[in-house]
Amino acid sequence: MKSEERVKKNSHFRYIYNRGKSISNASLVMYTNKNNKPINRIGISVSKKIGNSVIRNRVKRLIKESYRNNSERFIKGYDIIYIARIGTSKLKYIDIEKSIFNLAKRGGILKEGEKN
Repeated sequence: MKSEERVKKNSHFRYIYNRGKSISNASLVMYTNKNNKPINRIGISVSKKIGNSVIRNRVKRLIKESYRNNSERFIKGYDIIYIARIGTSKLKYIDIEKSIFNLAKRGGILKEGEKN
């Protein structure tokens, strides 16, 4: 994932939280907001409630990798923030990928004709 495709600043996270649309399931919360650019920007937030730094970084890597492997299936032009919920630390890659597709489909950012 290139650096211009990430949301890093706290002010940008807050802007998306305030203006964006939120959708959640058992393992993730997703905020989306249009950015009027030809790319999607991704932000990932994992609280200390999830676990220690090793576990938090593993969860971030799994979310980032599942998005990266399937990024062509998402409609471009959105800022997307994923927030991990407490049970996420026990999930495997395939479970996180299914969760991301579920949220994208419900949020309307999955391209037409794509199956999860």
